[in-house]
Amino acid sequence: MPSALKPAAGASLSDWLQYLESIHAVAIDMGLERVREVAARMNLELPGVKFVVGGTNGKGSTCAMLEAILLAAGYKVGLYTSPHLIDFNERARVNGQIASDEALIEQFTAVEAARGDTSLTYFEFTTLAILRLFSQSRLDAVVLEVGLGGRLDAVNIVDADCAIVTSVDLDHIDYLGDTREKIGFEKAHIYRPGRPAVCADPGPPQSLLGHVGQIGAGLWLFGRDYNYSGDRQQWAYGGREQRRSALAYPALRGANQLLNASAALAALESVRDRLPVPQQAVRQGLLQASLPGRFQILPGQPTVILDVAHNPHAAAVLAQNLDNMGFHPYTYAVFGMLNDKDLAGVLAKLGTRVDHWFCAGLPGPRGGTGERLAEQVAAALPAAPAGAEAPGVSAYAGPAQASAAARGRAGEEGRNVVC
Repeated sequence: MPSALKPAAGASLSDWLQYLESIHAVAIDMGLERVREVAARMNLELPGVKFVVGGTNGKGSTCAMLEAILLAAGYKVGLYTSPHLIDFNERARVNGQIASDEALIEQFTAVEAARGDTSLTYFEFTTLAILRLFSQSRLDAVVLEVGLGGRLDAVNIVDADCAIVTSVDLDHIDYLGDTREKIGFEKAHIYRPGRPAVCADPGPPQSLLGHVGQIGAGLWLFGRDYNYSGDRQQWAYGGREQRRSALAYPALRGANQLLNASAALAALESVRDRLPVPQQAVRQGLLQASLPGRFQILPGQPTVILDVAHNPHAAAVLAQNLDNMGFHPYTYAVFGMLNDKDLAGVLAKLGTRVDHWFCAGLPGPRGGTGERLAEQVAAALPAAPAGAEAPGVSAYAGPAQASAAARGRAGEEGRNVVC
């Protein structure tokens, strides 16, 4: 694709984003040489305590809880997450406030001036811009979510004071490998020698443990160095030297949120000499953390659940969360999937819980038509139990049409899962 013209003075944020999509030959180009080179030219120095959060699933929730707890404790915090749901600005928050168009354009202009002839992907360019925004914001802490993998992700130019790997499972196998051992090796590279390395995966791959030992990072292992317990009313965190009791359940819904919350608390315990956090801030932060699209239940009838699950590990958690909701006579799935994802693996986890699949076409080179997706869903669905009716499958041009059709079918009794 030919490169768009460099945005002129007064260009809008959308002009800039369009330009950034055109300046590198491929959308994903793993490696740190280019981004490190430009960062060095920019003299990027991040203030405060740096948390880097990687993992297959649970990264966004863990980042949201860390940010909310630190803000409740009175610290100035920068949060970088990706991708965004609606507006690019969602990716960068300073003190809980989403970055303005003007702030982002200022940083894009600085990165463009610094890169010279060095080609950067959209993600590399925007990562540098947001890191520069944070470097100028006098922050006490920054929370950075890894975009893809770890070892070769642009965020990994930052030396974390504490790094967290939330989970290791199969996703992005074209880039990261097709086994948990290969993926664990990639994710472990966000850890740094002599610094806390939190692992929330209850069964971490040997490749991750081996890398931690090889570099001499300080491993905090779930079930060994920290844990959680709970009853119907409240839960407690137990770490190496710190216990936090009588905690309300996180505002973020879902079966895995205590695993994510306890990882966030382990990270905070590991740096408590630099960032002490009182108990009240933990309570308040857990109740205030929010993250759209993570088992988000919309108000009104029919019940509509929005979930970004897009790999078998996340689909298993979604299935568990649906089972915990109570009885609904019908469940309809408004479903879209990129063609490089594990469709059969996702359907194996969700298939028998859904009465009808409303398959939506998606744009872009990794998307496809609703008809093609419906054919694949029909072929991959697990067999219905004896005597049960097989789930229905229908095709729609896009998510809006699929969602409208599902809403029409659900009435007041059914529930729609948009995933």
